[in-house]
Amino acid sequence: MSAKRALIVDDSKSARMFLSRILEKYELDVDTTETAELAIDYLGHHRPDVIFMDHLMPGMDGFQALQAIKNNPHTATIPIMMYTSQEGELYLGQARALGAVGVLPKQIKQADVSKVLYQLHLVPDRRTSVQSSFRPLTVDPLDDTAAAAATTGTHAAITDAALRAELAELRHGLMAHIDNQFERLGADLRALVRDAVIHEAPVPLPSAGPRSWGWVVAMLALAAAIATTLLWQHELNLQRASAVGTAALVPAQPPLRTAAPVRANPPTAGAPAAARAEPIIEPVPYGEDPLGGVRFEKVSQLLYRLAAEKYSGVVDIKSFPGRFCLVGNAADGYSPAPDEMLFTKCDAVGNPREGAQRVSLPVANLLGEIRHTTRGALDVQLTAGDAAATTVPYPQVSPDLTAGAWNRAGSTNNRIEIRLR
Repeated sequence: MSAKRALIVDDSKSARMFLSRILEKYELDVDTTETAELAIDYLGHHRPDVIFMDHLMPGMDGFQALQAIKNNPHTATIPIMMYTSQEGELYLGQARALGAVGVLPKQIKQADVSKVLYQLHLVPDRRTSVQSSFRPLTVDPLDDTAAAAATTGTHAAITDAALRAELAELRHGLMAHIDNQFERLGADLRALVRDAVIHEAPVPLPSAGPRSWGWVVAMLALAAAIATTLLWQHELNLQRASAVGTAALVPAQPPLRTAAPVRANPPTAGAPAAARAEPIIEPVPYGEDPLGGVRFEKVSQLLYRLAAEKYSGVVDIKSFPGRFCLVGNAADGYSPAPDEMLFTKCDAVGNPREGAQRVSLPVANLLGEIRHTTRGALDVQLTAGDAAATTVPYPQVSPDLTAGAWNRAGSTNNRIEIRLR
């Protein structure tokens, strides 16, 4: 009987190596790919017996790849096990709704893999009801010294081999877990710091002396008043949108361009092309996740509104990178140049996020929930836009052009566009 074959799809090299070693102990042939796109190409020419799929990867994420494989009749019957650091009933429900057979943790144990392989009938059940026979001792049981030496030597050999195997598995598992968690936690911390610096207005502090309770109470009252006003304005906008049968985004601050209203039903084929193509535009500050922060809240509000109104169609969310005059280097990172600096002094012109299509876990959970709630009637597509497709032209390069003038155009062009089809 030919050996069974497994495919591992994970962007972490250490995670691929660790899981490969476990699977090879069960005499499985193992193939690996570092992206979901490469896995789709692989399935065009090969048919593995099981697929272990990571969730967060550059480009197509694990849920998108899972959906693509299950929608293809040639690959739909291949069992897919999500292999990720994400846990919880919500994630497990989303994975199974899309066709996965289950979820395994990144800090995986050999017993977990063994159970999965037995359940999928990929390895024979090695358990047996026949009790193995005992062999007689070759030493005199009355000779305490010889018996102790034989027992000690046997136990030492068994313990040493088992300890080495266990330590090797623990070391590889720890490396895979640290590699995966460090990358994700670092990205989340950088995003939180940027949000705190950019979005939170500085609060003036007393110049000297102990902080008085009156000042604290006044600041709390001011914060409560601002929150109440924003909530009232938000509710008023929602009521107005509902009254006219629209589902427009309600920004906390006015965007750079007027957002087009969201229709409760998709435009008809005879509608003007401008009405069908006019997008909702949201600016993205330099260095921020296009679907992070306030933009995530607005997209969530839009998708839940469309799902509640039984909208059927495609929501196309495209991120366009603006090009900035930057100072810095590749090792320490780049930042926008000071406004007064001449454009000719820029260390680089571009956007470090250009070409990056990593989907965060909150966005992946949101899309999975929308797909599950609408039973696939509402399809959300995330794509990368061309940096050359600008909303405002960049200024002509000249000796007296400043970085500030260039970066103002870059900030306008750094955006996401949402279209309904």
